[in-house]
Amino acid sequence: MKVLFIGGTGVISSACAQLAVARGFDLTVLNRGRRPSVPGLRQWTADMGRPADVQALLGREAWDAVVDFIAYTPADIEARLPLFRGRTAQYVFISSASAYQKPPLHFPITESTPLINPFWEYARNKLAGEERLLHALREEGFPATIVRPSWTYDETRIPVPVNSPQNYTIVHRLRQGRPVIVPGDGTALWTMTHNTDFAKGLVGLLGHAGAIGQAFHITSDEVLTWNQIYQTIAEVAGAPRPRLVHIATDYLTACLPELAGGLLGDKANSTVFDNRKIKRFVPDFVATTRFRTGMAGSLAWYEADPVRRQVDAEAEAAWDKLIASYECGLAESRKAFGR
Repeated sequence: MKVLFIGGTGVISSACAQLAVARGFDLTVLNRGRRPSVPGLRQWTADMGRPADVQALLGREAWDAVVDFIAYTPADIEARLPLFRGRTAQYVFISSASAYQKPPLHFPITESTPLINPFWEYARNKLAGEERLLHALREEGFPATIVRPSWTYDETRIPVPVNSPQNYTIVHRLRQGRPVIVPGDGTALWTMTHNTDFAKGLVGLLGHAGAIGQAFHITSDEVLTWNQIYQTIAEVAGAPRPRLVHIATDYLTACLPELAGGLLGDKANSTVFDNRKIKRFVPDFVATTRFRTGMAGSLAWYEADPVRRQVDAEAEAAWDKLIASYECGLAESRKAFGR
């Protein structure tokens, strides 16, 4: 099968590329060439923000499937349509499960759950991209398939809702026994998916004619509370029992507004998925990596090289300030109520 990945070196796409190559696909990845690619594929270098350059690079090539990992807005989709009309039997748009209704009114979440997210522009842009593709499917038969990942991680990621881009920061903090922030009371349910598990579902959809016009989420079936997620990371890291500071999401986002979209629009809500649809279309799909196993892999990756263990002092200072403010207010409230 001849396949083109737009992207191909990110957390999700790298695992998909590895599996596609392992299954013998004729795979080309098109990106800006800033990260090393998976051995065994063809690498094309171009900036998708320069459609004329991409058009020249594509020439007269055609594919059985094109997977777009780096389209984020309807404008991105608009630019892709003229590039791939008549060139592919399937165009797979990597959208986001954050587009589902927030907060969800029904559980578990299925592909027919309403797509409404008033809190997060990222999710709304992904949804608008989906709508543009569905219009192209209806009006011109553009062969679109929509895939919605939820939080998908690899060995470089420590997935907690309050962390830094320097992911090791939360591990450093846990190992020091310092308090960590958990939105709400920590009992919201969440689903973490290892990138190698996601890849099984995505690659299994490629070339599947029945997937045209369909939307799928691809996630693990393991469901954990945020408290359990923090506790698991601490245990795997050999840290003391974590000091979890539960802070209401409204309070948290008022103090750190940069977190509002990702929390109010996603991670502060319970998120449990029904994966029966992807299992019907890809019968051998099963997520086999438990979160504890995934975190053991992440900790091993960080331990293998001291350079990877970077700590974000600025983020920690902001967390400490927020925790101190919250605890001061809590103490004053107790005093006011005679407690």
